[in-house]
Amino acid sequence: MASSKHIIRLDHIGIAVKDLHHSNDLFEALMGKSPYKSEYVVSENVMTSFFRAERSKIELLHSDDPENVINRFIEKRGEGIHHIAFLVKDIEASIQDLKSNGFEFINETPKKGADNKIICFLHPKSSNGVLIELCQSIDPEK
Repeated sequence: MASSKHIIRLDHIGIAVKDLHHSNDLFEALMGKSPYKSEYVVSENVMTSFFRAERSKIELLHSDDPENVINRFIEKRGEGIHHIAFLVKDIEASIQDLKSNGFEFINETPKKGADNKIICFLHPKSSNGVLIELCQSIDPEK
């Protein structure tokens, strides 16, 4: 099985949290800095906070909607790592490359995500139980 030739680097690790304010305080104490960005993501119905960690980021994810995928994840598994995101050069080409290598997707059509990115998710059943997000910067300078 060939790997995706399109992955640039690890972009971020998404962490599902029950209380965004408390988690922001916790990660601020842990990392010694405040989140550089907080953003509501309409396509996912979540509020996010981002912390920089060198060239990668930590994304805290919270939703007030009890039926939201983040809350269902927390209900089933508790707070913790929800997904790992990889930055790609060309999300459409990455999707086609990975599909041809047997990976399944939750959404094959990229959508607007947080942090000025378009995103899609690989289904965990095709990636050893890990939810993988592919993201492409809308701003080519990032």
